[in-house]
Amino acid sequence: MRRHFRTGEAVPVENNEFQQQIAELQRQLEEAAFRVQTLEAELERERSRGPGGATSKSSGLDTAMDIAPINEADATLRRLVQRIAMILQAEKIAIMFHDRERGDLIGIPPAYGVDDEHLSRFRLRATQGLSGTVFREGEPAIFHDAISDPRTQQDPFALLNVHNGVIVPLVIEKRDEENRVIDRTTIGVLHALNKRHGEDFNDEDVHLLERMARNVGSIIANLQLYREVVEEREELLQTFESLTAGLVLVSADGRISQMNGSARAIFGTNGASIGKPLAEAMPQPELAKLFEAGMRGEDLAVLEIDIEIGNVDRVYQVQAASVRGEDGKDLGVVAIFNDVTDIKNIERMKSSFVAMASHELRTPLTAIKGFTSTLLMDDFSPDERREFLMIIDQECDRLARLIDDLLNTARIEAGESLKPHYSRFDVGDLLEKSVKIQQQATGKHTIKLDVIEEMPVILGDQDKFDQILTNLLNNAIKYAPGGGDITVHARVEPETQTLLVGIEDQGLGIPKDHLGKVFEKFHRVNNDDNRKIYGNGLGLFLVRHLVEGVHMGTIWVESEVGVGSTFWFRIPLELDVEKARTINN
Repeated sequence: MRRHFRTGEAVPVENNEFQQQIAELQRQLEEAAFRVQTLEAELERERSRGPGGATSKSSGLDTAMDIAPINEADATLRRLVQRIAMILQAEKIAIMFHDRERGDLIGIPPAYGVDDEHLSRFRLRATQGLSGTVFREGEPAIFHDAISDPRTQQDPFALLNVHNGVIVPLVIEKRDEENRVIDRTTIGVLHALNKRHGEDFNDEDVHLLERMARNVGSIIANLQLYREVVEEREELLQTFESLTAGLVLVSADGRISQMNGSARAIFGTNGASIGKPLAEAMPQPELAKLFEAGMRGEDLAVLEIDIEIGNVDRVYQVQAASVRGEDGKDLGVVAIFNDVTDIKNIERMKSSFVAMASHELRTPLTAIKGFTSTLLMDDFSPDERREFLMIIDQECDRLARLIDDLLNTARIEAGESLKPHYSRFDVGDLLEKSVKIQQQATGKHTIKLDVIEEMPVILGDQDKFDQILTNLLNNAIKYAPGGGDITVHARVEPETQTLLVGIEDQGLGIPKDHLGKVFEKFHRVNNDDNRKIYGNGLGLFLVRHLVEGVHMGTIWVESEVGVGSTFWFRIPLELDVEKARTINN
């Protein structure tokens, strides 16, 4: 009702202005009451919700929840963002997190009313715009016109068609046992944008948004902490898996709890051993005793154990230690398996080399000393003197060869190749010469040359090629102590333009497990027959270098124990000298 301005009589007017204002005020009051009730209920639910729905206990942070699983925390944050939009009647809710490394405020999910594409572009420097001011100063702000307000010109609001909004800081408060704030950290800002029904945000909206921002900040901090823990765990697992040493963790109840890739390869399992008892996963009794001693808290000694992998025995050094948590609780025993097979082989080779070198040096020195002393004691005929002097000369040559082999091996090991001198030479002449010289050195063997075609003139190092033939023929004579035929095979392979040469003997032969090792330095086959044959274990090592390094070829052996061996090598007819020089330099 309103009164006529002239008569003062009451005039009924339907839907008059006063009724509209009263209705609007009533609507706003009801809406505000609903918003307050909803907020209080939401806050109460968030405070009471812990991991798995349990009531959360007090912690150092004024948070709405403890650290929950990441999917639960994400869902909680998404629900909270949606309720903020409903309570504040905002069209858009956006969270900006501070990237400390870049110094930027960046939009992060979840958001409300903003798609992922626009959210990924919602960023600015922490020193710019109204968002940066709120972040730095820690005070909320309201803006009513994003276009005309000078404070918002650097904010990316035009990207989201923003008209008005509220910005509050996301603050994490750390509290002591008496609930006093002992630390405050601002981690970003929270935006409520574009109030519905064309209205503006007010101080009540700021107050409500600040209260909810504490919960948002706490959840984000927990999520960030969780993600950092997950990343650290992933890095640890990647490091764990990339270790070349095998690593095994046995729990306190004697079950396998972790095995890295190297350990799975050692014990031939694809991970199926996880959770199994120790005795079932690792049947070696020595390992069981080691882990059991660790579980009893005893001092653990370093253990060496042989484990067969792919029909090959490998030697592993096992070091174990008890694992305890920060609270002193026994978590089990961890063991590291280091493959020391090669180290053991080197140690054996060193021992063999010392024994070999001692013998190889002592034998010619004994002969030289003996015949020299004999010559000094009595008168001998010229023929006798000549014979003694020839023996001394041969033994001196033997010493010189040993010294040369040692020096050449040292040069190769130091990366200094044997200096090649390339030229063209007739292979046929060199083969015949080598066969004649070696035939004179033995009376038990017949050395034959198997050549069915005229040998070519090739490009290579003639002296090194002669050394290859000499070493292989000496080797054939030495390891066929009973005599027999030694055949030198040679032929040209037109398809590959290579020369194939093989030295075949009827000697002792080489066991299969040694075929891949005979070209290693100091390697010798140890058995009753070979132990009587003296050598320094360097000949075939040098031959391989002369074939592969100097002539860019390949070398291999075929052998059968008790039947004999054939050493084959293949080199190019026309060597790429420039490439070979580059390799040897």
